[in-house]
Amino acid sequence: MVSKLDFSCPICQDVFKNPVVLSCSHSFCKACLQTWWADKCIHECPVCKRRSSRTEPPCNLALKNLCEAFLQELSLEDKDSAKSEALCSLHSEKLKLFCLDHQQPVCLVCRDSKTHTNHRFRPIIEAAQDLTEQLRRSLKPLQDKLEHFNQVKANWDQTAKHILAQRQRTEKVIEEEFRKFHQFLQNEKEARITALRNEEDQKSQMVKEKIKALSENIAALTETIRATETVLKAADVSFLHSYEAAVKRVQQHPLLDGPQLASGGLLDVAKHVGNLAFNIWNKMKNMVTYSPVILDPNTASPFLMLSANLTHVRNIKTERERQLPRNPERFEDYPTALGSEGFNSGTHSWDVDVNRNENWAVGVIGESVPRQAEILSGYWEIWFIDGKYKAYSPPRTDRYLSVGQPIQRIRVHLDWDRGKLSFLDLDTNKNLYTFSQKFTERLFPFLNTLNTLKILPVRVTAQLEM
Repeated sequence: MVSKLDFSCPICQDVFKNPVVLSCSHSFCKACLQTWWADKCIHECPVCKRRSSRTEPPCNLALKNLCEAFLQELSLEDKDSAKSEALCSLHSEKLKLFCLDHQQPVCLVCRDSKTHTNHRFRPIIEAAQDLTEQLRRSLKPLQDKLEHFNQVKANWDQTAKHILAQRQRTEKVIEEEFRKFHQFLQNEKEARITALRNEEDQKSQMVKEKIKALSENIAALTETIRATETVLKAADVSFLHSYEAAVKRVQQHPLLDGPQLASGGLLDVAKHVGNLAFNIWNKMKNMVTYSPVILDPNTASPFLMLSANLTHVRNIKTERERQLPRNPERFEDYPTALGSEGFNSGTHSWDVDVNRNENWAVGVIGESVPRQAEILSGYWEIWFIDGKYKAYSPPRTDRYLSVGQPIQRIRVHLDWDRGKLSFLDLDTNKNLYTFSQKFTERLFPFLNTLNTLKILPVRVTAQLEM
């Protein structure tokens, strides 16, 4: 919005009249400038003190036109709203001064009155400028707070989107895992039902064959009995003629024991359903892995990408930096991710595949260590940097280690109660270093890498107890 201040002469503090412009670009009323220069040997700018090479500066025609338009606009406003004219309520004079003691605008008559004896005054424009700057300074903390609130809101908006994305990604992982289990169970069910039906077909066919043979014997015996009974009913002479043939016919069917159902002729139901759930679960172990440490994606630096099962971590700084919420758990300046579970008692072990990476560190870190500031202490690690291995825990430990061959797999063993943290080279079974430290807070496993690290799974076994 344009104000009178934009069109005021720095000398008379009133709207420009016949404005002229100096080489330094400052403008003044022509009469004001000539009066200012009247008693001075050197013609210099009243504002910046730069020397003017001209005694008759050129007219600032553009500014003159703007001032005339501004005056016309003020005139119209004065006519439309006479009540709004800045006049002294006591003397009906224009308010041209500001009393610093009373902190109010006054007219020239007020200045000379007893009420304002020995008071300090400033021109209205100067006072407005000073108070405007003072108010701006007072407003700055509120503006800073508003900016901070807007930043927090933007982070919360991003957090809401991230939560939605987390839910969608996690849901996909869960669905995929259950799809694998469903497929395994479906395949197992079909295989067992197929085996059951094959056994049924085999044993049913065997019984059918025995029934067929037995039916043929029954038919032959029935015919023999019928023919023999006919002979027995014949007259004596006929009977005697047929007797010998009838005896031979009967003797063709010796009186042996009847056929019996062979052992194992029924379905082996126990084989198919005995310990069914246990057998399936035991077989399922081959497709199940267990990790002693699960990484927490909410702690991972924006430079790191975690695998779907939260056991692998890969540095993606050379590819892109992800836009993630600034939650309190997240490391911002270090390519670090923590385990999801911390330990404040007992013994715990986990293995890490470092795979000859160029720069990595594995170990434990205290729960109270700051996540968004420089970390000066509170962690214990084996650090591989510049081709050398060191045990590192500032400010007490910074020791290079003697390693015969590059480490590919490293075991971290924490005995919290005894205050021992050991690192072992799994391929040589050599103890690399043991920290002795009385731990006082919960410790979290951590991985730090410029490449790729992964937590190795452990073998799942089943043991029966009697």
